[in-house]
Amino acid sequence: MSGDRTTSGRRGGPDRRPPQIELAGVGVRIGAKVLLDDVCATVPAGGFTGIIGPNGSGKTTLLSTVARWITPATGQVLLDGTPVRAYSGRELARVMATVEQHSVTEADLTVEQVVDLGTIPRAGGRLRRIDTREIVDDALTALGLQKLRTRTWQSLSGGERQKTQMARALAQQPRVLVLDEPTNHLDVAASLELLAQLRDLPVTAVAALHDLQLAGLYCDHLIVLAGGRVVAEGPPALVLTPALLDRVYGLDAEVMPHPRSGAPLVILNGVQRHGGAQPETEQI
Repeated sequence: MSGDRTTSGRRGGPDRRPPQIELAGVGVRIGAKVLLDDVCATVPAGGFTGIIGPNGSGKTTLLSTVARWITPATGQVLLDGTPVRAYSGRELARVMATVEQHSVTEADLTVEQVVDLGTIPRAGGRLRRIDTREIVDDALTALGLQKLRTRTWQSLSGGERQKTQMARALAQQPRVLVLDEPTNHLDVAASLELLAQLRDLPVTAVAALHDLQLAGLYCDHLIVLAGGRVVAEGPPALVLTPALLDRVYGLDAEVMPHPRSGAPLVILNGVQRHGGAQPETEQI
């Protein structure tokens, strides 16, 4: 995925170009515990970047820092050179949409109402200065949720809730999508469909993923974390190597190109004894 999906903003109008995200020396600590340590990485503009690594490596913390839910102790996150902390809340909501791994609400909202919440940053808040029906319809259609539009949130399965939250994020019309385990609760077919949609959106998408196979098949760019540090970064075919999978995950694996796409396929043979997570930085 490249600049061919990027659209330039018109003079005097909103800038709709997907921005590059730069992580510049980001460090996050809770007390004496270091969650992220001097993270330096780039999320290319208009691409689909996967954040991968073992459990506890800092993936969710990194995404939370990008989304400005966490303020780093050191370093900063920049969108095309502008620190995210420089944006007002409404300005950031017009640029960035997020989808969490677990979404909980006690409100008795319908699917349509949940998706419509995504239009608030652009629709003028409570004043609702624009008609949002077309935006909501487009988002529902994109995620195949038209038949569920009148269902209540509480009646939905985990996968249906996840897709509803994705539709809400699309209704926000963002330039950046930040997703924590977007395939959580989805079956195999739904996961493949969702990731294919993400790959083709005209946005900068960054997602934490636990499935190495899906990361290799659908992402343009990977950032590998271990122990709160970046240990590798680059195209999947160069990042997903047997040596890295051994060093970071403790996996005995082979990697072969997909017969059609050439994307890396990970073939697992077992687990190595050392247990993985050896944080030695490798820039690709």
